Amino acid sequence: MNPKRIAAVLAAIALLAAACGRLNDDGPGGGEIPHPTGPNDLVVRIDVGGGFVPVEYALSALPGVSIYGDGRMIVPGPVIEIYPGPALPNLQVTHLSEEAIQAILSAARDAGLMDGDATYGYDCIADAPTTTFTVVAEGRTNVVSAYALGFDAGAGDCPGVDVEARAALATFQADLGDLRTLVPEGSIGQEEPYTAAQMRVFVLPYRGEPELPQQPVGWPLAGSLEAFGEPLDIVEEARCGVVGGRDLADLLPAASNANQLTPWTSGGTEYRLIFRPLLPDEHGC
Repeated sequence: MNPKRIAAVLAAIALLAAACGRLNDDGPGGGEIPHPTGPNDLVVRIDVGGGFVPVEYALSALPGVSIYGDGRMIVPGPVIEIYPGPALPNLQVTHLSEEAIQAILSAARDAGLMDGDATYGYDCIADAPTTTFTVVAEGRTNVVSAYALGFDAGAGDCPGVDVEARAALATFQADLGDLRTLVPEGSIGQEEPYTAAQMRVFVLPYRGEPELPQQPVGWPLAGSLEAFGEPLDIVEEARCGVVGGRDLADLLPAASNANQLTPWTSGGTEYRLIFRPLLPDEHGC
């Protein structure tokens, strides 16, 4: 072959190799971990649920951390130490930069949360909650659950327990609880109250506490609570419906002044209401 042609071929191969190297090492985001970017697209969530808790607590429970594609991070805010507590939960939202999201996803990958679905049991403990991690990145959704995470003092003596994997999950959970030590300085915005576009409303029979009588509040929306929403199979005589738009605007003033023991009246009957704001990726009951 002509020496000039050989040199041209070698040069083309070198350019192709360099291009491939850039694609493999950097990718479209300069080495970043790809993830959904829509405002309602979930990227990372930690949710603790189940265990031996009252059904009312399960209905009102919210994920501990939810991070979305536009950088919003929604978490439960501080709880006022009074009883009965406010009817509406306190949710806070802050904005994370892409640098912060990348740091979180990198830590999630190190914790084994981007290796596909997994379940880590712990048969030596009963009635404990399950911590579920959801990470959406690199084109797939990874769901990893660990039963009784945080109760690992004797896990090494329990057959079948993956102590190492559970420790990695616990570390990641702790890091998200102290986020400023995990992400670059200046990559977290200020917290502010989160306003949900829709709210689940659970309707239950009223069973108040005689020693703590409460002022009744009239149901402010059209239609009776007796026929509100749809029956809820997991709780006897309970119903669930979703309120949004104008109805939510009309309901919020009354709900903001109510507490968890407030009797709501409709059609001459008193009911207990549990309010559960819907997060951006959630729909329905």
